[in-house]
Parts: sequence; structure tokens; C-alpha cells
Amino acid sequence: MKTIGLIGGMSWESTVMYYQIINEVVKEQLGGLHSAKILLYSVDFKEIEECQAVGNWNKSAEILGDVAVNLERGGADFIVICTNTMHKIAPIIQQRITIPLIHIADATSKKLIESGIDHVALLGTKYTLTEDFYKERLIAAGIHVLIPDEDDIQLINQIIYDELCLGIISQQSKNEYLRVIDQLQKQGAQGVILGCTEIGLLIKQEDTNIPVFDTTQIHGTTAALFALET
Repeated sequence: MKTIGLIGGMSWESTVMYYQIINEVVKEQLGGLHSAKILLYSVDFKEIEECQAVGNWNKSAEILGDVAVNLERGGADFIVICTNTMHKIAPIIQQRITIPLIHIADATSKKLIESGIDHVALLGTKYTLTEDFYKERLIAAGIHVLIPDEDDIQLINQIIYDELCLGIISQQSKNEYLRVIDQLQKQGAQGVILGCTEIGLLIKQEDTNIPVFDTTQIHGTTAALFALET
């Protein structure tokens, strides 16, 4: 079994889900008392969020790059960044290490293709929705991406940072997300990507009739299966 290097803490609420998902998949695959070999480095999210807010991606790349290097030195066989937004700097992190980095958008694209979906709604932080670093990997896989309008992007982002990252789950916020999903479905979306690892805390498949692709679940499962490949 390969050792998984997790870069977590962005936020810790969703990192908990990664740990749980990975271990559940390993147990399901191997049975008995088996669990995953994991090295977890959990950063101070406040420091990363401040970099995001002022656009200082170079500093955040330095911080997370140092973490990845330390995980490799500690024995990790590959790296998983437990957040969608910080995949903006994934190429820089990959350059600093010699082990693979499993990209969350690539794992999600593969799942969409397997499900026969080529028009998808994307929810996430304002960085994920307005910049190209994430969408371009979906588009390269032949997937057409639909995003909310500007006002809803701001609303989705505010709920992520002011509520979900603080562990606050609000029915009103869930209703707003479902409203946005419904609008994008009417525009032709065949499924919806929960493109922020915290959104899965709020939106579940049972909340909507459109197929839901939870990136935390997809990324965690992909990491676990990769760890078990021979």
C-alpha cells in the first residue's frame, strides 16, 4: 500500500471527510482491520485565506510547496491537496516534488466522463468559478462548464467562507444553493460539481434530482484506490 500525503486544513472540516473517505474505501477494498497509510499536514487556513484575499498566490505556493516537500521527505508516495481552490498552484507544487500529485479536477473529469455527462454546472469559490485554472482542465476533457451569474458567485463564495468553513450549516443557504443549481439545470446542466470541498457538507444527492458530483468524495476515493494500485 502506498502512503498518501494529504495537505489539509483548508478547511479542517472537509479534511476530516478526506480522512474518513480514504479509510472507508481502503477498508471496503481490503476488509478486516485494514486502514490507509496517511501522512497529514494540516495548515493554518487563516494564513492561506489571507493570501487568497490579496491575490498573493506566490506566498501560498511557497507555503504549500514546503508542505509537499516535507511530506515527500516523510515518506509520502503521492500528494493530495484537500481543497479545490488551491489547485490554482498545483503545477508549482508539482514542480517542487518528485512524486505524483493527484489533481482534483482530473479525478472529477474522469468521473463525469464515466457517467456520460458533458454539460455540467460548477459551484465553488469565486476563484474557482471566475478563473481558468480549474475550468480549463474540465474543458480539455471535453466537458462544457456552466457557472452561476456574478451575484450568485459572490453569494456562493460568502456562504463557503462565512459559514461552511466555520462548520455552520444553514437551511437558508442550502435553499440558495439549490436555487442556483436549478437555474443551471434549466440552462442545460446534466449534473453539478460541488467544486469546493466544503459544499458537500451542505448539499447531498437526496437534495436534488440532478446528479451531484462531490469533489471531496471523488478525490478521496481516487486517492485511496491509487494507494492500492500495484
